[in-house]
This record gives sequence, structure tokens and C-alpha cells, in this order.
Amino acid sequence: MAERFRITLAQLDPVVGDIDGNAAKARAAWDAGRDAGADLVATTEMFITGYNAQDLVMKPAFHRAAMAAVEALARDCADGPALAIGGPWAEDGKLYNAYLISRGGKVAAKVFKHELPNETVFDEVRIFDAGPLGGPYAVGNVRVGSPICEDSWHPDVAETLAETGAEFLLVPNGSPYYRHKLDVRVTHMVSRVIETGLPLIYLNMVGGQDDQVFDGGSFGLNPGGGLAFRLPVFDEVVSHVDLERGPEGWRILPGEIAPQPDEWEQDYRVMVQSLRDYMRKTGFRKVLLGLSGGVDSALVAAIAVDALGPENVRCVMLPSEYTSSESLEDAEGVAKALGVRYDYVPIGPARAAVTETLAPLFEGTEPGLTEENVQSRLRGLLLMALSNKFGEMLLTTGNKSEVAVGYATIYGDMAGGYNPIKDLYKTRVFETCRWRNDHHREWMMGPAGEVIPPRMIEKPPSAELREDQKDSDSLPDYPELDAILETLVDRDGSVADAVALGFDRETVKKVENLIYISEYKRFQSAPGARLTKRAFWLDRRYPIVNRWRDPS
Repeated sequence: MAERFRITLAQLDPVVGDIDGNAAKARAAWDAGRDAGADLVATTEMFITGYNAQDLVMKPAFHRAAMAAVEALARDCADGPALAIGGPWAEDGKLYNAYLISRGGKVAAKVFKHELPNETVFDEVRIFDAGPLGGPYAVGNVRVGSPICEDSWHPDVAETLAETGAEFLLVPNGSPYYRHKLDVRVTHMVSRVIETGLPLIYLNMVGGQDDQVFDGGSFGLNPGGGLAFRLPVFDEVVSHVDLERGPEGWRILPGEIAPQPDEWEQDYRVMVQSLRDYMRKTGFRKVLLGLSGGVDSALVAAIAVDALGPENVRCVMLPSEYTSSESLEDAEGVAKALGVRYDYVPIGPARAAVTETLAPLFEGTEPGLTEENVQSRLRGLLLMALSNKFGEMLLTTGNKSEVAVGYATIYGDMAGGYNPIKDLYKTRVFETCRWRNDHHREWMMGPAGEVIPPRMIEKPPSAELREDQKDSDSLPDYPELDAILETLVDRDGSVADAVALGFDRETVKKVENLIYISEYKRFQSAPGARLTKRAFWLDRRYPIVNRWRDPS
């Protein structure tokens, strides 16, 4: 009979800072593995602390508590399969991102991460010391190599493990989503398999943490790069995977290959999951938002309902004399389609009081942007009052195009605790609304069907802060603006790069200037779901005070 090795993969959602809760999840996975006859139960990178815990990990009391929890788990899980769990480990005056293998009641082996990422959302060079290039660890008579996350994106770690006797690779990850990330991961892992000739199991966590969503999709590759199995994206799963040793070494036995959704579904799932987990992990149960009759707030309302259920979402229309009858009808239509509470709170009386109060100070000046922004700030004030009174977190609704160029009122429509569409350009907002109208999935808590009226998607966008106002009065049309922003922000391109694509230089320079002078607004903006590698927050860190402009 061929030799078998069973690994129980814990594709789970740890909570940053909840050491006891994460330990309990690991223990439950270990129990499942023991009952299934596993040889090894594997959790993900930094599981005991949750990930990405940032500077919290450096606090001595915190990493000591995490280490103690791992040692306690080792004692509790002495009689059964080995347990591999990610966590911080302090040793000889250094702090490591470690993968800790327990068996026989103690931590029997430690793997220290060698390649520390220092880009996009990661600052591991700031937090951890780099571990040495090491060899595999033994589970019974099998030697397992575990490059930790970033280690597997570089050939040296896997090659060293293969050269020192590893029989297959088990890669624990805390790898957050960005668009097309699943394909990027597979490409890198196929390279490691081809270079080493070893089977590889890629184990990723799930769940939202601040702006990041870890999307799971754990998979296995056999030598040659063939896909042996793939777990579902975004869902918590405890799965048992078998390897069999033959004349040419270990091979992963074929398992279920979960479908991979397209980029529109993945993006939408990330926006839903990020809000759902942000609420759950911070202790909020309900949200509210201003429903303007525009497409951005309608999409946020749909996301909120899909994340939390209609009974936990309040939408508020705060009209002024500039609010069109179409916006009033569309907002009410969205609220009815989604089944949410809908409140109607005109801002006219409050605006008149503010105008009267400021009249002596504004005497001799012409009405303009200041008066427009008063409307937005009154709406923010009223929405925050509702938030404070009823304990409902206020969602803000600015898309990435607006966030990029500052087309939003600080302390007005930027007020709020979370922004699900912060990394979604306006042109993608339109398409995402169409996608949601046409698709429904079991993880959505909202109704199926057309929840955003097509008229709302098609009409010219407007802030409706003055008569006959259109966004295009102040900005290039969104297809042009978004293409320029994708060049300057997402691809970190130059003005010359955008001009080479056919855009007017004066327009590009205007957009560039708006990006830079809006940095102070973004510094004070709510967090939001990360969909790309150049989301505004940890991915892109620019000074607020900055006089440089691209001369090209």
C-alpha cells in the first residue's frame, strides 16, 4: 500500500489582537484534523495574532502573549497531529515572523521568514528581523519545507529547502486581495514547483482587516505545475488534503477545484466582505448613509445591504432646493428595492439658519464654493448626529476618482467611518452597478434583481449644490479623468506618459495638481476596501506639503 500523508488546511479568518479567539479557532481546526486522521494541521501566516497587525506586533507584552498562547496550544494538542501555526517569535534579542510546528506537547521546530516585504501595505522590514535561510522540519518521517508567504515569491528560499531535503512545500500566507492577484500567485508558485520539482500547497487566510481583504483560494500544485485542488475564495474552510508517495516522490491527490469568479464578482465580494468584517470586528451592527439619488450612494447602499442585511441599513435623503425630482425619485426607488429604512430630512431650514448667522461676516462677498460646501457640511452634521444618537456607523460614498482629485467636501460628504468604494474609479462604479443588477450570489444578504435604476446609472453625475451643476463643469469627463488617474496614480506614470496616450497636457497638469493638493483630504478620509495595488492609504504614501510638480 502506498504511503499517505494527510494535511488539514485551516483557511480561516483570524482577528487582529484576539489571541485567545484565534487560538480557539486553531484548536478547533486541530480537533477536526485529529478526527480525520491528519498527520499535520496547518494554519496561516501570523495566525495567532491576526494579520496585518503592523506595529502592534513590536509591543513586548503583545508578542509575549502570542508566544505563550502558541506554547499553550502545543501542550493542549500533544496527543494527535502536529500543529503548524504562524505567529511572532522573539529569540536572542530579535523578533521574527515565524511558523511554529508543535508536536509532543512542545514547539518542536521554528521557521523564520527570510524575505521581508517592504512595499504596498507591508512594512515587515520595520517590524521583524530577517531569519536565516533554513532547512525543512520533520513530521514523522516526512520532511516539509515552509517558505512563509513572501519567501515563496523568491527562488532562493524554496531552492534551499529542496537542496536540504524538503519533500514538498507548504506555504503559509497572509496575502491580501488586489485585482488579478489569484493569477499572480499561481504564476509565482508554478515557478517554485518547476524550479524545485516538489509539490506545493499554498495556504492563504480569509477575512477583512481595516482596508485589506484576505481572499483565501488556497491551492495545491504538483510537479510540472498541474493544479491538484483549489479551495473557495473568501470563505472559511477546513479541508483535508492527501499526498501519496510514489517512485518519483510525493504527489498531491486530486481534489475539488473551486471555481474562480471573474474580476467584477471578486471586487464586489471584497467590498461586501470588507464592510461586513469591519463592522463585525469593531463591534458595530448597523450603518447609515446619505442617499443622494446619485450612483455612488446607491452602490454603497447595495453593498451595505448585501453585507449586513436590509434591517441593519438606514438611508437618509437630505434634499436642498437644488435636488432634482429625478434624484428624489431614484433615491426612494433604491431604498424600496433594497428594503431599507428611508428617512427624508430637508436641509433648507438649517441652511437658512447658517446663512443668517454668517451674513454679517460674509457681507460684501459673492456667494460661491463656500456656500455650496455649507450644504455638504450640514448633511455631514445631520448624518453624524443620527450616527451618535442611534449607534449606527456612517458610511461615506466617495469613489476613487473623487478621492484622487479632492472632489469632495472635507467634514461634509467625506464624514464617515468606512468607505466601501474608496478604491473604485467612477467608470467602474457604473459597471459595478450594472453587474449587481444582473447578478446575485448566496453570500449577498440583499434582494436579487434590479436594485439600482438604470436611469440613475445613465444620467450625468452631479453634486447638485447649485443650479444645473454637473461634475463635468469642474472635471474632465470620467472616462478621460479615470484614464489619466490610472496613468498617474495606479501606474505611477509621468505627465509625459499621459500626454503620450493622447491626453491634453494642460488637462493632465490640472489633474496632477489636484492629486497633490488633495493629499490633506485623503489623510483625514475614512478607510475603505482595497481593490488595487495603488489604493489610497498604505499603498501610496505622499507628503501633505509638497511643491514638486512633474515638469515633463
